[in-house]
Amino acid sequence: MHQLDQILSEVAGYYPNADLALIRRAYQFAAAAHEGQTRKSGDPYVTHPLAVAQVIAELKLDVASVCAGLLHDCVEDTSATIDQLGEQFGKEVAFLVDGVTKLGKLPYSTREEQQAENFRKMLLAMARDIRVILVKLCDRLDNMRSLHHLPPEKQERIAAETMQIYAPLANRLGIQWIKVELEDLAFKYLYPGEYEQLATEIAKTRAERLEYIHAVEKLIQKEMTENGVPCEVMGRAKHLWSIYQKMKRTQRPFAEIHDAIGFRVITDTQMHCYQALGVAHQTWTPIPGRFKDYIALPKPNLYQSLHTAVIGPKGERIEIQIRTSEMNLVAEHGVAAHWKYKEGRPVALEDDKKFAWLRQLMESQKELRDPTEFLESVKIDLFGDEVYVFTPQGDVKALPKGSCPIDFAYAVHSSIGDHCSGARVNGMIVPLRYQLRNGDTIEIITSPNQKPNKDWLKLVKTARARTKIRWLLRQEQRDKAVALGTDLVDKALRKHDTTIGRAQKELAHAAKELKLQTVDELIVQVGYGKITAQQVLEKALPSLKKADEAPAKTESMLKTLLRKVTRRTSSSGIKVAGEEDILVRFAKCCSPLPGDPIVGFITRGRGVTVHRRDCDKGLDLDPERRIDVEWDGLSKAQHEVAIQVMCADKPGLLAHISQSFTDQGVNISQAHCRATEDGRAVNTFHALVKDLDQLKSVIRSLSRIKGVFSVDRVSADPS
Repeated sequence: MHQLDQILSEVAGYYPNADLALIRRAYQFAAAAHEGQTRKSGDPYVTHPLAVAQVIAELKLDVASVCAGLLHDCVEDTSATIDQLGEQFGKEVAFLVDGVTKLGKLPYSTREEQQAENFRKMLLAMARDIRVILVKLCDRLDNMRSLHHLPPEKQERIAAETMQIYAPLANRLGIQWIKVELEDLAFKYLYPGEYEQLATEIAKTRAERLEYIHAVEKLIQKEMTENGVPCEVMGRAKHLWSIYQKMKRTQRPFAEIHDAIGFRVITDTQMHCYQALGVAHQTWTPIPGRFKDYIALPKPNLYQSLHTAVIGPKGERIEIQIRTSEMNLVAEHGVAAHWKYKEGRPVALEDDKKFAWLRQLMESQKELRDPTEFLESVKIDLFGDEVYVFTPQGDVKALPKGSCPIDFAYAVHSSIGDHCSGARVNGMIVPLRYQLRNGDTIEIITSPNQKPNKDWLKLVKTARARTKIRWLLRQEQRDKAVALGTDLVDKALRKHDTTIGRAQKELAHAAKELKLQTVDELIVQVGYGKITAQQVLEKALPSLKKADEAPAKTESMLKTLLRKVTRRTSSSGIKVAGEEDILVRFAKCCSPLPGDPIVGFITRGRGVTVHRRDCDKGLDLDPERRIDVEWDGLSKAQHEVAIQVMCADKPGLLAHISQSFTDQGVNISQAHCRATEDGRAVNTFHALVKDLDQLKSVIRSLSRIKGVFSVDRVSADPS
């Protein structure tokens, strides 16, 4: 009960009129519901809801949120129902618990589909009440803190989901301390070798770094005070994941990362923020291109601060963030710091500009029914740094870093994006591949004859642009499939003295037999190659089938369509819709390995092409051509995969890397190595591996080699 008392004390501290009795009742209900259940650690299960409620209290959320944290697993893991919670704790608490509860009891064909639908449900609930995602983030944080009790495969899956979705969500909501902790915990399980190596190197210099931080804190404080800027100065080392990302981005070892220390100057007014910036630049030399003014141009989550980097004492590069106390509260707690009530109720999202990104996210996802594509779009919307550009009228648009004029055009309006033929940036014509920069003024040139093409998908960065372009390209493919399907079915029917127009009733019967909704859908499926005109004929004119029927067993539709020229036992290791003897080829853009989640696409004349589920090129293909495929687990074939190793350019290191492949029992089929001007080497190895587990083992082994900066699986396709 000690932890419950802590929670009650914390809530009473920031909310004096809180209904603490309701929180007590919620705890008692949760303890009774989870009675006899234990966590993987062996602790009573109720310790988890208590820990979640503790984090919620640290965010200073309301009583309903704390109760939801205590009750969040009751519906999923016990016999309790949402109705019961509504009766005992009110509709508000019941709604929050329902929003967080997974859809575990519904049937889904793949884990991706389940993950997407869980997340879609959560986004919908979150759009109605932002507290749903705040409770979920607290739940995920406690799960990550206790992840070491789970088996390695679960650790990796949960850590990847955290890094891809929950940490970016925390960032979007502006809750920096949760984002930072989630990233470091996920880093620990996704790249254990790199994590341990970096943590060890940081530990070695800890005492020296702390001494430097204290000295610089005093120096900044002295300069600010002498120049009349009242402030508090705090220094801290950057978190592990951000240092690792910088090492990868710059291809430098930890010893050469000089700005791994940041300082925060907290003052009282906006005017003093700019004055403090002047003092910093007057005292130390600023580094060109590193100044950002998020006070005048706040981030979409309303984060405000001045960022600069200078050459500090002892020639070290240091980063300085300058903000007011209120801005600092928002920077640490995000939307939780903005929590406002009107007559005891939260402000409606529609009235609040800080949730504009969420509304836009929901609008752009409405059309996406494919789970993998939905999750990919969500990740694009949540991830990454942003650039701020202007319309000719002076309106600001925030777009992901690396965006091009096409992204900007779609951000303005879909029809402008569809007909974008060029752009003027700051008055000058630029190509569509131009990457937008902070402060650019963009004017889009349109043409009624212009339409999206496949190459646009290689340029765009926003989910909105990608979704719109894919939709139009698929519409074109569908139109072609309708034309081809109509031609094939009509030719087949004419051989029996009838046409599509005259055989509508028969074709409707054929569609029903083939489990399709309409004749139009039937025609499309023939055009895509999922069924043949002969199979349509057999269903539409059953008398033909009876006359031609041989005593031998009828082949499946798929085998009829994709039968191999030479019959042989499948060596691909792939089952296509349950069939083994189907012509299969692996896409070079993503080089799937046994263990990778995969998806197949029917390709006329070339059988089935297999992609990884998260492959961008696979996602660009029409879902209508998609077909279920799975690894059969029997094949002993080896698969080629490309591995890029970035390392120091020094004698003997390449031999060490090569030996690491040999030690893992992996053969290198091809290697391309080149030195860069800054004393580094970029090595791309094409290796033959059995499956995903062996690839991971190789990557872990290579990552441990001293002098290796990063190891990544890359596209085997040079294009």
